[in-house]
Amino acid sequence: MTNVVGEGAAGRGSRTLRAELVLKTLTVDLDPRERLRRVLEQTLVFAGATVAAVYTPGDGGELLCLVESAGVPRTLYGLRDSYPVTGGSPAADAHRAGRPLWLGPDELADCAESRRMPAGDVHLAALPVRAGAAVGDGGCLLAVTESPGGFDDDARDCLTLLADAVAWPAPTLAGDLGELPANAFSLAMDTGRVEVGDELLELFALDRTAFDGKVETLLGLTVPEDLPSLMSVVEADHMSIGDRELEFRVLQPAGPPRWLRLRGRLVTGGEGRPARLVGTVGDASTLRSGVTDVARVQRLAAALATAGTVRDVSQAVVTALREPLRADRIALAELENDRLVVTVLDPPEPEAWPESWRLEWRSEWPESPVRSMPTLAAALREGRAAIWPAGTEMEPALDGVGPGGLAVLPLPAGGRMAGLCLIGWDSPHEFGTDERALLTAAAGLAGQALTRAHAFDAEHELVGMLQRSLLPRRLPKLPGGVAEARYLPTTEGLEVGGDWYDVIPLPDNHVALVIGDVQGHNASAATLMGQMRTALRAYAVEGHPPDVVVSLSNRLLADMETDLFATCCYVEVDMEEGTAWYVRAGHLPPVVRHPDGTTEVVESDVGPPLGVLPRADFPMSMLRLQPGTLLALTTDGLVESAETDVEDGLNALAADLAAADPVHLGLVADALLAGANRNDDVALLLLRYDGMEKRPLRESWTVWRVPEAVRHARRFTRRTLRAWSLSGEAGGQENIQEGMDTVLLVVSELVTNALVHTDGQVRLDLTLFNGRLRVAVADNSPRTPIRPTNLGWEATGGRGMLLVEAMSATWGTVPVSGGKQVWSEIPLES
Repeated sequence: MTNVVGEGAAGRGSRTLRAELVLKTLTVDLDPRERLRRVLEQTLVFAGATVAAVYTPGDGGELLCLVESAGVPRTLYGLRDSYPVTGGSPAADAHRAGRPLWLGPDELADCAESRRMPAGDVHLAALPVRAGAAVGDGGCLLAVTESPGGFDDDARDCLTLLADAVAWPAPTLAGDLGELPANAFSLAMDTGRVEVGDELLELFALDRTAFDGKVETLLGLTVPEDLPSLMSVVEADHMSIGDRELEFRVLQPAGPPRWLRLRGRLVTGGEGRPARLVGTVGDASTLRSGVTDVARVQRLAAALATAGTVRDVSQAVVTALREPLRADRIALAELENDRLVVTVLDPPEPEAWPESWRLEWRSEWPESPVRSMPTLAAALREGRAAIWPAGTEMEPALDGVGPGGLAVLPLPAGGRMAGLCLIGWDSPHEFGTDERALLTAAAGLAGQALTRAHAFDAEHELVGMLQRSLLPRRLPKLPGGVAEARYLPTTEGLEVGGDWYDVIPLPDNHVALVIGDVQGHNASAATLMGQMRTALRAYAVEGHPPDVVVSLSNRLLADMETDLFATCCYVEVDMEEGTAWYVRAGHLPPVVRHPDGTTEVVESDVGPPLGVLPRADFPMSMLRLQPGTLLALTTDGLVESAETDVEDGLNALAADLAAADPVHLGLVADALLAGANRNDDVALLLLRYDGMEKRPLRESWTVWRVPEAVRHARRFTRRTLRAWSLSGEAGGQENIQEGMDTVLLVVSELVTNALVHTDGQVRLDLTLFNGRLRVAVADNSPRTPIRPTNLGWEATGGRGMLLVEAMSATWGTVPVSGGKQVWSEIPLES
């Protein structure tokens, strides 16, 4: 294993030597601003700085004005656009004294600027820079780090070296007098009139005679998708004094759009003069220099500054690194206690990742204990990035991530490790020095961004934890089908919603699918959601048909002391026959994808929302499902928004469902939620009906209350098993005959118990499936049979349930409409 960062006692100072080598590549032939930018970017790599900025005296020499910065936005650390030269700021002190200042948290607390600095282990370095050959007249370099202990000796040597390399003359981007440089522009912010150089017009495919001097003309040639970000630069309301950099595309008369890079600075016009945006525009294809261009660090820092959540941070890192590194896969994982929780996998398909990850594939991505991957455990413990070249034997959990090379980047933040970034290649990959520096700098930025985003995610996690506690932890396995569910909480605010779903297994290979939405986003809505889910499940398990289940739930909600109402769709599917009866209580209709790929939004009668009318009617409708049919139930957060009405959203959902591959139901669910409106909660429940390859055998018998009732029940049982070729009378199969005797004994005891202790009708049901016989006796009494715990010699009854328990593989009782069903399962070998 080769360490990317491997300084020790023997190699002390090697970081400064590497910085000197890099500075030698920054020739004086570069544009002064480009050279200054690249020098600043080295402070991010070699000094471990989070942000670096150069200030030089402005007109009149009264202010130190910002010239260039690199890293995260300087406003995060309270760095100003200018400082008075005679003031007491660290920038002014270093400029006047001509010597560096190294300030830690204690020194910064005594500084007047401390109120603008964030709390925590923040360290600031202020070093004078050159103006020609003089030190102390050219301004100063400010650098900030959150590394524990601040800038160490090597970092200070690197900063001193880099400050000496900063030689910045007065800016000459675009003035009011004289001819503009060929690639420059000057935009008056009050009128929108713009002066441009000839080279810039060529980039926009315009000639001088055809250009009317309006900025709108240039904006009209921009690719529409890039226009909003470009407008944020050229509109005065969105800018502050300082520099901006942006890449965008412009349309060409022929061929694909051209990538351009704008570098601009908003400057004040002084008394009676408007502010101007001055800068340059160049061809991005010539300005980009591949993975060795450390400018990518600044672009990554800008992307991370706007990333609000941990997942957003991970996506920004993937976007910034995968293409320039030509990597085949990237994974970012956050460290939670002793587990790595992967936040982003790119590519997202399970087949692109190791087999051990696919075994527990979920929408939230796999979770792996650190101890199962010694390579990652060592990287986290040492805090050093590591490179594993092609052909290195890896542990099973990492085998296949990077057969051509694997980069393991710990993500440091605030003295701890926030997580890991894995970058893998399929073909053998050579790691250059500059590429390793890019990886190290990117890891540091990502670690700090993860820490900032984690606080935001933690608040949302509290809400999500409450929501998940009210939803099923896992969905049951279904005979003849597969169910998949997703829930996305809203990203607006921190209030919990009332969307819910449930999958309820029912007797006789039936299953109930429920999806619903309680009005509002607050604790009351969440509490009511939990109550309604429990009520629907209880009524369903009792054996009521769908309309009765929904009607009873409606009465329950109407009797509660609440002003809230709920909508729901309840579907009961017979997995043997492929029929489904469903009821809608003010909810969206199901969307069905047929086996041939066609889809439809099912139209049916709908009842009012639950809790509105206590005596409302809820009509039932029927669906016929063929093997391969996909049934989708959702809440309005997926199909309705301020820009989209419900009908258009349902049609779009049907179109997405038609284009999906139902083989991977989890991927279908993820794809349907890819463009979900996050201003509302979203619940999605999918069922793929496959049909049962082998159906159970069933027979029923109504037991009449006559003296010979038990004998008739045994005779019916014997006759049924003979018809199923399980009587054992032919061939002398002793094991089957023994099973027959057990079945007849259980039938006798259950039927006798029902006849003696209940009134009304008694029904005997026999079901044979997968070599197990289920004997079920239903009666009209809700009272559960009690198994006696102590019987004396003189007792004449009470042994029946003890016999049933002894002779059954398993037994139990379930409520049915108006009564109960006592059942027993007995294995039969054929």
